[in-house]
Amino acid sequence: MRGMSATSVVRDFCQAISRQDIQEILGFFSEDAVYHNIPLEPVQGKAAIEATLRMFLDPKGGQAEFEVRALAASGNTVLTERIDRFQVSGKKVELPVMGAFEVTREGKISAWRDYFDLAQFTKQIA
Repeated sequence: MRGMSATSVVRDFCQAISRQDIQEILGFFSEDAVYHNIPLEPVQGKAAIEATLRMFLDPKGGQAEFEVRALAASGNTVLTERIDRFQVSGKKVELPVMGAFEVTREGKISAWRDYFDLAQFTKQIA
């Protein structure tokens, strides 16, 4: 993995979320990466991932943070227990999330799966 462990890639990715720089964030993904918010349909490819991220990242005044509470790795898979915080359309959202990331030998995220309670999310943005 060119000197970067899968865990350091995922830690750097989670820290990058707070900067809300979409191009920086997309740089963490392989071209054919899959992003699956488990309650919803998966999306594949950087363009689809970008469209999904733009739903909750707002570089012009919004806020975003992935607080990593715990992190474990098995081979190229990294598991995170997080509190994800966003400001979506003026509403603050705080969501417990379990995430699984698959990282390629080149240090790119090829799969990102987040497990969370969709009802807990929708209640906060209602």
